[in-house]
Amino acid sequence: MISSSDDALRFALVAHDARKDEIVEWVGLQQTRLSGLHVFSTGTTGSRIKEAFPELNVTCLKSGPLGGDQQIGAMICEEKLDALIFFVDPLSPMPHDVDVKALTRLATVYDLPMACSRSTADLIVQGLIDEDADERV
Repeated sequence: MISSSDDALRFALVAHDARKDEIVEWVGLQQTRLSGLHVFSTGTTGSRIKEAFPELNVTCLKSGPLGGDQQIGAMICEEKLDALIFFVDPLSPMPHDVDVKALTRLATVYDLPMACSRSTADLIVQGLIDEDADERV
């Protein structure tokens, strides 16, 4: 697991428009666990998370279609993330579908834990944060 110099885990949180409400709700349910992390998020998703939970350490990148997905992809390549949580909307057409595929490919190539749903996001958060806490003890 890759950690920053301050030993905080680094997660990227991304959501398609139809799932932005869901990711904000999920962050609320996981707020205690996420409070010790450094969160990177694409534009609108990150802004909504920051607004709802100002105490979280959230860095907003560009909007996904305007380069935010590529910024997260670069972080994956540079091994600056510990996990990617991407609430994908599989039922809506996506004009930037190639960006989604690129992030999925990079997460696979770099063996980065990636979740596309609440249940897998819960498992990643539980596993990585509990593991990190055990290592610190």
